[in-house]
Amino acid sequence: MRDFLLAAERLTSRLATAALYIAGAGLVLMTVIVFAQVFVRYILNNSLHWAEPLAVLIMGWFIFLGAAVGIREGSHLSFDVALHYAPGWMKSVFHTLSDIAIGAFGFGMVWYGWLLAEKAASNVIPGIGLSRAFDFAPIIGGGVILVLFTLERILRRAVGLQTLRFGDLVEE
Repeated sequence: MRDFLLAAERLTSRLATAALYIAGAGLVLMTVIVFAQVFVRYILNNSLHWAEPLAVLIMGWFIFLGAAVGIREGSHLSFDVALHYAPGWMKSVFHTLSDIAIGAFGFGMVWYGWLLAEKAASNVIPGIGLSRAFDFAPIIGGGVILVLFTLERILRRAVGLQTLRFGDLVEE
């Protein structure tokens, strides 16, 4: 199990790195699109009809990808006051309970995001002509990797491993 988990950790580490690069590229691309829209609107007195819906779609991707990676690396927001005073064995229990709750939230993102995408699929996003189902793709995609990353965190803790940074495993 431990060897399998170490191999899986390398794979999810690459996935997390790719997600961060995609999120960063999305942030840059969204900024360029918004700048282009402002330039075209106020300097050229025209409008890019596709700029705002595309920027919002890209923003959804970089938000949910970045949040999932933040959860995986333990750098996302958390409330650690009780952990500071808890005995060592209880900290692991609290972290696992937190991961279970986050994984359940990720599962909810996938489930309800899919239901919303099904209901919206017959509509079209004005300006870019894509199905409205694409509006919910970042929620579904982010939920899938959130569940994967929280499952990895729970299993790592179960076999006595903890990740501090990308790829750096240490014994707990």
